[in-house]
Parts: sequence; structure tokens; C-alpha cells
Amino acid sequence: MSKTLTEIAKQLKDANKKVQLIYAFNGSGKTRLSREFKKLISPKIDDLENADEVENFDEIRQTRNKILYYNAHTEDLFYWDNDLEFDAEPKLIIQPNSFTDWILKDQGLDRRIIDNFQKFANSSVKPEFNIEQSNISFRISEMNKFTDDQGSDLADSDGNNLVFHSLENIKISKGEESNFIWSIFYTLFDEVINILKEPDKNKRDDNQFDELEYVFIDDPVSSLDDNHLIDLAVSLAKLIKSSTYEDGKGVKFIISTHNPLFYNVLYNEFNNDLSGKKSDVNIGKIYKKEQSAKYILKKHADGTFQIIDSGVNDRPFSYHLFLLSELRKLQGIEQVEKYHFNFLRNILEKTATFLGYKQWNELLQKLPEDDRDVMNRMLNLYSHSAHAGEEVTDLQDKDKEKFIKLIKDFTQMYGFSELREDTNARAN
Repeated sequence: MSKTLTEIAKQLKDANKKVQLIYAFNGSGKTRLSREFKKLISPKIDDLENADEVENFDEIRQTRNKILYYNAHTEDLFYWDNDLEFDAEPKLIIQPNSFTDWILKDQGLDRRIIDNFQKFANSSVKPEFNIEQSNISFRISEMNKFTDDQGSDLADSDGNNLVFHSLENIKISKGEESNFIWSIFYTLFDEVINILKEPDKNKRDDNQFDELEYVFIDDPVSSLDDNHLIDLAVSLAKLIKSSTYEDGKGVKFIISTHNPLFYNVLYNEFNNDLSGKKSDVNIGKIYKKEQSAKYILKKHADGTFQIIDSGVNDRPFSYHLFLLSELRKLQGIEQVEKYHFNFLRNILEKTATFLGYKQWNELLQKLPEDDRDVMNRMLNLYSHSAHAGEEVTDLQDKDKEKFIKLIKDFTQMYGFSELREDTNARAN
């Protein structure tokens, strides 16, 4: 059933689940969905249809602390000061905002942010915070080990055998920058969740998040390698599952991602119950898998959206099979786009790995030689192109026709099951 993003945001709110996990391709509206959800939970006065009739503006302003979110707009709170005129060392500037002020100035958790960044992204880069001036510099470091003349370990004055020595200030990559910003907000979420575990509001270290209802996280995995990505997913799932939630009361989480590995790891983690101390007198389930929901978000050509329950079979979807189901729905050459060639190449790569082939193009050996050469050319030309000139190459109708034929031939040659609406369709 097609819906607007506002309607889907309301559906997520009405679901009353501790955690809702959403998979969607890039460009499918994940970030816009997070904004629509935020407007639903914490409306600005400008967003209200009848703002003139609002009597208590203070009540509207207080809704700001009902939701914390991380998305592409969160990164806009940070920008680089390169100081090219005076050739100074580059610094990442934090625009004034209440959340980073709270985590850095009020709570003083810069050390934990550094630990999380080095855990999730890069252990050889050390952020250095200038709290008063709201900026961060980054230094590339090397790790030295002290030994005596015989090669035995020696401790430094603090009792450490291994120490970091800063070499130079650097401007980190865009991927590292995204992961660093995520580390700040992960630390924020971690601290808030731990504060809210104290049931007595009068005993909490801070009370500004007493009314927190939702945390919305959109794609925190921009450029992590698989090992760090899995580590992040497991850590995030553990943090969420350990948060206080009982009888539908507690902070609820919504996570959206375009990364299939991140989605599948979280899917599996949220399918496992977690036992722990629920009160002073008993041990019980502090998290049950029934408290989670998993979806796939799809954008239609007419600008509407659909959110599909992907958890009905109690297992995550296979990404390459999901892509194959999308390709098999193509009805004619007018629907074929360049990104469909990326889909097919991804499918071939995953299938080749599963069947033990060294190269994806070995799967095409069953085709006639002429067709095989054409398919190799098309997939190299229209997907993962290494040549800038090829990026603007227009799709030819004859290539689109052969592309649709290849999809049919490929599924028949390797025994894939008949196309079903279920995105969890498996190969025979």
C-alpha cells in the first residue's frame, strides 16, 4: 500500500516497538523520513498548521528533548577551518548546539569519544579537543614500545609499555570525519541511556532527558570496513537492548540504513532476547525479540512510498536475492537504468563467491561466446566504471534488451526459484 513519508512516520510512531529497523536503497527517502518523524514528535511552531491557535508555546518548545536523532543533517553541525591564508593547522569546528555542548562541556566525555572513534574507525588518528573554542584537531600517531638493551619490555612513568607519539596534524578523510561525528553522537546516546536507567528522577545525574521518547539513527556506517561495521552494529544493538523498557514505556529506537551487512547484523542481534536485572528482586528479560520490527522501505516512481515487513519469516533477507527480485520485475527496456547494471554485477559477485568461482564473469561461461563478450563489455562499461568518460555513457536500447535477456538466462541457468513478492525468496 503506497503512503507518504508522513504517513509512514505515523505508522512507526503507532507501532509502539522498542526498536524498528529499516532497510532502503540510497535515495529512497531515509533522511527525509527521519525529518518527518522528528516533526511528528517535536514540531516547530512553523510546522503547525494552526500556529495562530497555539496557546502554550513553552509546551511546544519542551518537545525538543523528546527525540534525539542522527542523520545527514547532523553532520552539518561540523565544518572545517582550513585557514589557507596563514597556513595554519586544519581544525574541525563545532557549530553551537545544545547536544554537543552537553556531551563535551557539561559531561566532559571527550575521552570516551576518542575511544569510540579509535574503536570504530581508525586507531592511529587521535582527536584533540579544544572545548572552550569548540574545535577539534586530529593528529596522526605512531605507537612505540619501550624495551631495554636485551629487548625486555619497559614501562613508562605511567606504567604503560605502549605509548602513542603524535607526529603531525592532519585533515582526516570524509569517511573518517563521518565516523568521528557518529562517535560523538554514539557517546551521547550511550550516556543518556545510562542516565535514564536510574528509575528515580531525583537521583539522576541530569534531568534534561527525562522526557526523551525516541532516538532516530539514519546510516551511521558511511565508510566502515566490514570488521568495524560489525563491531559498531553489535555495540549499538547491545546498547539499545540494555536500555530501560517495560510495558511499552521507555526510549524507542528507529534505525535506517542502506548497508545490507549492517542491516543483517542488527537484524540477527535484535532476534536474540537479553536477560538481566530488571529490579532489586528479580532477574528477567530486559529485551525480547517481539519488541522489534524490521522493514524494507521502497520508493515508487510516482513519489509515494511503501514500507514492507521483512521480519515475517524471522530471518534477514539475502541482499543479492533482493536485488535479483527487483531486476526480475523489469517489464521493458524503458525501465532499465544504469544502476540496474550495478545490481546485476553485485548479484554475480555474490553468486560467484557462493559457488566457489574466483571471478564473477566465470558465471557467464554457459552463455554463447558472442553473448558472453557482450555481457562482459556492458557490465564493465555501465557498472563500477574506473574511467571518468564512461560515467556519462548513455545506455543503448540494444544493451537494455540484452540486459533483460541476461537476467532471464541467468536465473534459469543457476536454478533460482520463481519470482515471488516476498523479498526473502531463496534459490532452489
